[in-house]
Amino acid sequence: MARYRFETEDHEIFRQSLRKFLQKEAVPFYDTWEKEKAIPISFWKRLGEMGFLCPQVEEEFGGLGLDFSYSVIISEELERVGTSLVGVGLHNDIVVPYIESFGSKEQKQRWLPNCISGDSITAIAMTEPGTGSDLANVQTTAILDDEHYVLNGQKTFITNGINGSLFLVVVKTNPKAEPKHKGISLLMVEEGTPGFTKGRKLDKVGLHAQDTAELYFEDCRVPIGNLIGEEGHGFSYLMEKLQQERLVVAIAAQIASEDMFEITMEYVKSRKAFGKAVSSFQNTQFKLAEMATKIELGKSFLESLIEDHLAGKDVVTKVSMAKYWLTETAREISVECMQLHGGYGYMEEYKIARRYRDIPVASIYAGTNEIMKVIIAKNLGL
Repeated sequence: MARYRFETEDHEIFRQSLRKFLQKEAVPFYDTWEKEKAIPISFWKRLGEMGFLCPQVEEEFGGLGLDFSYSVIISEELERVGTSLVGVGLHNDIVVPYIESFGSKEQKQRWLPNCISGDSITAIAMTEPGTGSDLANVQTTAILDDEHYVLNGQKTFITNGINGSLFLVVVKTNPKAEPKHKGISLLMVEEGTPGFTKGRKLDKVGLHAQDTAELYFEDCRVPIGNLIGEEGHGFSYLMEKLQQERLVVAIAAQIASEDMFEITMEYVKSRKAFGKAVSSFQNTQFKLAEMATKIELGKSFLESLIEDHLAGKDVVTKVSMAKYWLTETAREISVECMQLHGGYGYMEEYKIARRYRDIPVASIYAGTNEIMKVIIAKNLGL
């Protein structure tokens, strides 16, 4: 049965193929990846071989030319396995689209085939130690010197920071620009560029298998040909693409909620207390009824949002609502589901424990939920 109204038989075949692949190539190894705190690059290359990396890219550059509806399926099936696979969605639906939309034909020919095969793993470097959501105030500079930009600065909390080989870096090419956002540009920095070094892999509360790192640029000389789009237009490019990034986060949050609900339903039916199933207690029934309602409401809203996005509509307000509400809902559900698991919910061998620690960061990345509320309020005319 199709999950969404827009799904066709082709979508269902694609979903089943991906699910079968993940059951074989990811599910049996996921706990090991979490313990080792890394997803092997070999897994990325297998994704590429199977056509699950950047399927939206035009056939001219090696892609399948599919629309965002297939990215929805990939995001959902990866999230069902675990949130530590979030780096794949970042590569497919967040970083590579910058190259597709704003890159030159030469840049597309140079970078996209390797992004599709998994030989290049991308990351976006926005956040700095002193600058989070306030992108207009990034301090990393890129000053033009003949045929190169000279980069100096530091980035942190970079998803795919260790495995990554192609980094979209948000820089100030004109530190004196007024207003400040007019000085922002985007540069693609390749691994191995002199002056560019990766710092330590950051030790996080959750998302243990996902590689997050610090990046350092010290007199790093990047060819002028690595400028994405036009100089000084970086901020507007970011604003245009953040809509899809937040939608991807909302989709993952919805699937996390559904998954937590499903595993908790199974658990309370099999677990006994006072001589009967935990599911027979009214408190349990009420909690699950509340969760089921929130999940259904979220799913309906999300479906209409995805349809609007596919139609090319401006969904900035709605996507901000979805990102905020669905990530908060997932966090609430993680607490309720862990409680219904009792002491076992606090054990690492139970999936709910991992969900519980993986969920909170979704309300922080891709723009904090407080920023989402600022956007919503502004667009309400407040």
